[in-house]
Amino acid sequence: MSKGVVRVLKGLVIKIQFDEDMPDVNEMVFVDNESKTPLLVYSVDHGDTALCLNIAGDMSIQKGELVTRSGHSLEIPVGHEMVGRVWDAMARPIDGKPQLDEATLAKMPKRSIFRPEFQETSLANRPDEILETGIKVLDFFTPFVKGRKIGIIGGAGVGKTVLTMEMINNVATGSGALSIFAGIGERIREGHELYKTLDDNELLKTTAMFFGQMNENPVQRSLIALSAITLAEWFRDDQKKDILLFADNMYRYIQAKNELSTIIDQTPSEGGYQSTIFSDIKAMEDRLTTNENGSITALQTIYVPADDMSDPAVQLIGHELDSTIVLSRAVAAQGIRPAVDIMASSSSLLTPEIVGDRHYMLHTRVEAILQKYESLKGIIAIIGESELSAEDRDDYNKAKKLIQYFSQQFNVMEKMTGIPGEFHTREDTLNGIEEIII
Repeated sequence: MSKGVVRVLKGLVIKIQFDEDMPDVNEMVFVDNESKTPLLVYSVDHGDTALCLNIAGDMSIQKGELVTRSGHSLEIPVGHEMVGRVWDAMARPIDGKPQLDEATLAKMPKRSIFRPEFQETSLANRPDEILETGIKVLDFFTPFVKGRKIGIIGGAGVGKTVLTMEMINNVATGSGALSIFAGIGERIREGHELYKTLDDNELLKTTAMFFGQMNENPVQRSLIALSAITLAEWFRDDQKKDILLFADNMYRYIQAKNELSTIIDQTPSEGGYQSTIFSDIKAMEDRLTTNENGSITALQTIYVPADDMSDPAVQLIGHELDSTIVLSRAVAAQGIRPAVDIMASSSSLLTPEIVGDRHYMLHTRVEAILQKYESLKGIIAIIGESELSAEDRDDYNKAKKLIQYFSQQFNVMEKMTGIPGEFHTREDTLNGIEEIII
């Protein structure tokens, strides 16, 4: 392989000049220094210059140092050995346990973290299978269906990560499926809490975790989800397994990509985000698919900056989802957990063909009652509840009972609150709703 020379150093951006045999985009190159610093080719400029990203953030690189091509993309080992461990974007262990030994690594297949060759996806031959979360409000309003994409949308501190932890605990235990978690740009404390929760509930043995937390540079944060998806694809296609993939937080992925765009001096779009925001989202979301081998069921959290649901990044990610669970600060302020804004949440999976006629008809009736409740609140504030008609008062009281009914305690919070967690089957939930409204 040909060698290049480091010509420009600008933070995480390094420009390398090659006299011949230029590297490909997304190829790995290594600096000929003591650390063998890994660099990722981002683009090729002016015919002889490769713009590279310093994945490890190694600041010891100097101008004039030689760089060697690898001839391959950023690859990670894939296999059952990855389960039960915590990895960074380059599949290096960050859980305090030793790296896999050389003999084991040599036997494990390697996969590029970037999009593989196109594979046809199909849901036609796979019946829709509902995965029960045990959380009443979700199982009723936004059913969790195998092979589909669900998003939890909300601002800071409204419970996105706790809700994700509860769903990992409940769904992974009930389904027996393999779980893969991608921590993208979130707090280290939250990652540690999740690890401890999974360990305490003996779920680590069926979970592989990838973390690029907010202390990492934007290169690692932008790659961590791709590494997690690569392992999920291997289990789906080579091992023919159904996978649960949890990503927390998709907005931080866009944020990391935006930071990279800034340091590379790309012109931003009108909304302030990178000009490639649409392709950045599609490149990831299009890999979360089901095919004849198996399925990837994805649960993604999406942070809403300044509680602005019209934010371009939030809107673009939302378009890729089958169901959206919106968490509201106003609902949280009422002491209701999970703080789901029922009227703002939606699902394209709530059809009689998927959830059945009984569930669908109950949902239609409950939605009507809750909509009426919202309209009556303004009237009651003026004239009082006693002035309502008997029918309106009855529906108003039903709505209040429903709102309380959909509040519940979480299993993952039991050690912190001392209150036992609850798990409700979908049948239990439907029976409870019928008792209130019929």
